[in-house]
Amino acid sequence: MVVREEVADRLLHALSDSTRRDIVRRCLVSEASVSRLAEQYPMSFAAVQKHVAVLEQAGLVTKERSGREQLVRTEIGAVREARAAIDQLEAVWRARVDRMSDLLNEGNENDEREER
Repeated sequence: MVVREEVADRLLHALSDSTRRDIVRRCLVSEASVSRLAEQYPMSFAAVQKHVAVLEQAGLVTKERSGREQLVRTEIGAVREARAAIDQLEAVWRARVDRMSDLLNEGNENDEREER
């Protein structure tokens, strides 16, 4: 799965905050109301609502109204997209590190030849 840059940016930004990552984890097992989520954190209800809004904009969670409550549910497809974006970044960096290692090894081999 290839993740477009703007999608990866939005997903990784949303997951860059520990509270938002925790909300995603909590709502993965079962949906939770925003008010119940707010009880779990040492911040205002409005602050939790903002965190949920960032996650919703990134597509990581969905909100559904049930009576007076807004229920939050993690979207597993978006979590998989975030994983794919991270995997793509890992592949790029591994290739770079491998190339640096090759260059360093070439340099060491040249130094050894010059010493002889």
